[in-house]
Amino acid sequence: MKLPPEFRQRVLAREWVCGTFLNLGSPVTVEVAGLAGFDWVLIDHEHGPGGEDTLLHQLHAAAATPAFPIVRIAANETPRFKRVLDAGAFGVMVPLVSSAAEARAAVAATRYPPRGIRGVAKFHRSAGFGGDFEEYYAHAHERLLTVIQIETPDALKNIDEIAAVDGADVMFVGPTDLSYNMGIRDQLESPRFVEALQKVSDAAKKHGKAAGILVHNNALVPKCRDLGYTFMALGSDGGAVRTGLLGFLATLRAK
Repeated sequence: MKLPPEFRQRVLAREWVCGTFLNLGSPVTVEVAGLAGFDWVLIDHEHGPGGEDTLLHQLHAAAATPAFPIVRIAANETPRFKRVLDAGAFGVMVPLVSSAAEARAAVAATRYPPRGIRGVAKFHRSAGFGGDFEEYYAHAHERLLTVIQIETPDALKNIDEIAAVDGADVMFVGPTDLSYNMGIRDQLESPRFVEALQKVSDAAKKHGKAAGILVHNNALVPKCRDLGYTFMALGSDGGAVRTGLLGFLATLRAK
């Protein structure tokens, strides 16, 4: 398998790239989303039920589509990066990063020595099971995407330093965690929250990074885009299934 050379550059150029979250642990919904035309898909192994037993199947499904597969790991712990990257993830989303030191640790975990601390193995899926290792070793740091989640008041306070970290490519707001941690649960259009969103976007732009966010309300997409967000996710496979089923049920029970 080959890491696409252009996607990370498109993201850093702040092109509009569209994604969705996949939290059902299903390779089928990964393939459906990828074939639907999303630029990127987020395979959620933080809050979703998927684990190492499902990840390879999900990445196989993504490979049958043009979508760029990113895996959200459960914690900013070095072994978790190695496992998902060796399995073939093209990017990693890292939850709850609140300092520049944590961002640097995340980036280091995605990169081989001497650029980082990722463990070196040649026979794994990302390196074509050994056949493409030299190319992968030479270029992975240029092509893998590292998405840093901004979800705490400390992250907001340190956002300029976090965004300045080389290799921290996307400042990605987790709106639910951030709003809860700010004490304004789900108030995503409140002045305080909009101010926080603008602060993240401004820091990303200042340091040549992208600002990203997940929203579940269609009306928030143009509002976030106006604030400078370009790495945008809308909804999830679980949410889409629930919404669809509730609609079917309402129709069937209507009198």
